[in-house]
This record gives sequence, C-alpha cells and structure tokens, in this order.
Amino acid sequence: MMPPVAILAGGLATRMRPMTESIPKGLIEVAGKPFLVHQVELLRGYGLTDIVLCIGYKGEMIEAVLGDGSAFGVNIRYSHDGAKLLGTGGALKRALPMLGDSFFITYGDAYLETDYRAIAQQFASTKQDGLMVVYKNDGQWDSSNVIYQDGQIIRYDKLNPTPEMHYIDYGVGMLRAAVFEAYADEEAFDLASVYSTLVEIKEMAGYETDKRFYEIGSPSGLAETEAYLRSQR
Repeated sequence: MMPPVAILAGGLATRMRPMTESIPKGLIEVAGKPFLVHQVELLRGYGLTDIVLCIGYKGEMIEAVLGDGSAFGVNIRYSHDGAKLLGTGGALKRALPMLGDSFFITYGDAYLETDYRAIAQQFASTKQDGLMVVYKNDGQWDSSNVIYQDGQIIRYDKLNPTPEMHYIDYGVGMLRAAVFEAYADEEAFDLASVYSTLVEIKEMAGYETDKRFYEIGSPSGLAETEAYLRSQR
C-alpha cells in the first residue's frame, strides 16, 4: 500500500491575483476543471489514494469542491492552518496525526507525472529521513537550486543558486514524521528549512525524474499547464 500524500494548498497566491482574490489557487480552472481535480486524478492514477490537503486561504471552498474524495476514487482529509499562517513546514507539522510515520509531500499548484511507486521504494530502502525528487533542469524552466550526485542531495539552496546547480527541487518529496520533533507546535516555518537541515546532516536522499514539471504558480506556468493538459485529452 502506498503512503499518504500531503498536498500543501494553503498559500495566499499573490502572484496569481486578481484570479485568486475570490478563489484559492487550487481552484483556478485549467483545461475545463479546477486544478486540484486534475492533481487528485493524477495522484489516483499512480496509486496515491490517501490524501491530506493542508489548507488555509479560502480552504472551505476547496472542501466544498473536493469533499471526502469519494467522487474521485480517493480518500481526502483536511488539515486547516487556523488563524495563524504556519508556513509550509508548520502546516505539515499540524497535519502529522493524519500522515503517519512517513509520507509524500507535494504542492497544490504542481502537476507532476513521475514514478511515485519507485520513489516510495527508494525512500524505504535508503533508511534516510528525507528524499527529494529532482529534475535536471539546467535553468530551463526555473532557477536550478540543487547539487545532486550518486543518489544524494549534496546542496540545496533556493535563495542562493550557484553555477554548479544543474538540478531543481521537482516538487515531490518524502519525509519521516520524526524530523518535525525539532519544531514547536504552532510554529511558523518553511519546508525548505527542513530540507536544508536534512541536507546538512546528510539525511536527504535524491531521486531523479526525467519528466518535466508543470505548475500554475505564475501566469506563464498556468498557460503552459493549460496547453499541456489540453494536449493530453
């Protein structure tokens, strides 16, 4: 059985205004459906049917559209940020009771076709606390931010990319729940800081995918994703 997957879908999506003034980013219509519907259907196709949506901004609208997931052949539960924005890391920590000992993580604005079963198998075999899926981007689709060698993440830095970075964080990862013990409940922190710490202590494995990523986090990304999903019909 495949591990659960946490989808981080609580952000304010300021880059996508004015569209996101009235709806959360995950409900932007793409190729005829709310984007999160595309994403849930994609995950189901790879055998990921236990889904925890970490929601914040206008999250009740996402619940109204997706419900318990039964209409899409999956089981969906919801973890709410609450009154205080917790960041991607804090949102995951709050969702841990629903996620168990280890789980996938992805983002609510990303369409990522990759071999999730192989990723889960590699994560289980490494015994490390984290795994990051990477793509050899060479700065093509976004700024490369990873040095990856021999199945390990050697360096990861979103803020300070260097010429040696040919790979990018693809947007799929796996973590063991124990890594969050170092963070206080209701503390706001970013998932990137968790990843960076794991890289520093050599607890972050890597998995290279050969499928490019699609996202709706920017107007240009939305246009590309729209065209791609229409081409797949």
